[in-house]
Amino acid sequence: MSNERHVFKTYFNWSSGKDSALALHYLIKNSHYSVEHLLTSVNASVDRVSMHGVRRALLEQQIEAIGIPASTVELPEEPTMEVYEEKMTEALNNLTEKGLKHAAFGDIFLEDLKKYREDQLKKMDVQAHFPLWKRDTAELIREFIDLGFKTVVVCVNSEFLDESFVGRTIDRNFLKDLPKNVDPCGENGEFHTFCFDGPIFSHPVNFTIGEKVFRSYKNPNSEDDLCGKSLGFWFCDLVPLD
Repeated sequence: MSNERHVFKTYFNWSSGKDSALALHYLIKNSHYSVEHLLTSVNASVDRVSMHGVRRALLEQQIEAIGIPASTVELPEEPTMEVYEEKMTEALNNLTEKGLKHAAFGDIFLEDLKKYREDQLKKMDVQAHFPLWKRDTAELIREFIDLGFKTVVVCVNSEFLDESFVGRTIDRNFLKDLPKNVDPCGENGEFHTFCFDGPIFSHPVNFTIGEKVFRSYKNPNSEDDLCGKSLGFWFCDLVPLD
């Protein structure tokens, strides 16, 4: 009987934030996985990472510091699900042609999102993996900090957090300041981050804090769409340093 260990050739769905960074860290340390590509969704109209609002230049510096080949899915400002799935399918076809039949994500406990990812990937005979799945989020964020990762909050949902939280680095003082109804990892979409240092990086990504802006978006899941209900977010711009 062969003792050869099977290795999953995997691409990782890289968001640029803390959950992605910790999940990627686990995969890199796991001999069952060979992470060979990072895939990131980008808002092509503004040249920034989707949802997070991080400049493409910083994403590129981040990828360079990680040292894994990467590509982007170029999306319009507010894509429909049809457009999103069309763009993702095109990107996945390119990856599966290279033999990458496994995909990994930083999701923690959102069941609907996990099922959606699995169902979509199953159509392409790709298996989904979730290194952080069902881990306690308070425990995860403490481990993230203890491992030496550093991340800055770049976006908050104004329904849960105010402007003062964007631009802050996540540390234990940040965790103490979070309201009790906010998940420590922001898993319900309360906040998003940009990870700029840690054990998966060869060097830190350098930037300075820029302006803070407030933006509103239509809520596609709201029962009050006819009333024009929208979602509000505070964003903090990060400016690359040469």
